[in-house]
Amino acid sequence: MRRTGPFAVSQIQPWSLRAFMLGFAVVAVCAAVQGACVVLGAELYFAAFLPGVFIVGMLAGIPAAAFAGLLSVPLVWWAFMPPFFEFNALTAPYAHAINLFFLFGVLLIGLADLCRETLVITGRGGSARRP
Repeated sequence: MRRTGPFAVSQIQPWSLRAFMLGFAVVAVCAAVQGACVVLGAELYFAAFLPGVFIVGMLAGIPAAAFAGLLSVPLVWWAFMPPFFEFNALTAPYAHAINLFFLFGVLLIGLADLCRETLVITGRGGSARRP
C-alpha cells in the first residue's frame, strides 16, 4: 500500500491472483470467527462473513469480493447449518438466510467499490473533472 494524503490506497489489482488469495484468506478468518460464535451459541449464520466481504471489496475490488461471497455460501451451508459438516436439502429458513446474505453482499460490494473509488480520487487530490 502506498500513502497518499491521509488515506492509504490499495495497490491490489482487482483480477489478480493476490486479490483472490486475499479473498480466500479473509473467508478462512471469517470461518474461524464464525466457529467461535457458534461455540458461544450464536445462530447467525453469515454474521462474520458480511464484514469480510466488505473488507475484501475495499482492499481488492469487486471480483475478489464476489469470489469471497460465493465461497462463503457453501462453506456456511456445510459447516455451520445443522446437521454440521453435511450438505442436506435447504429448509426455508436456511434458504432465506442465504438469500439475505446475497442481497446484503451485493449491497456491501457496491458500497465497498464506491469507498475504494473515493479513496483513489482523494488520493489523487480531487475529482478527475474540474469545472
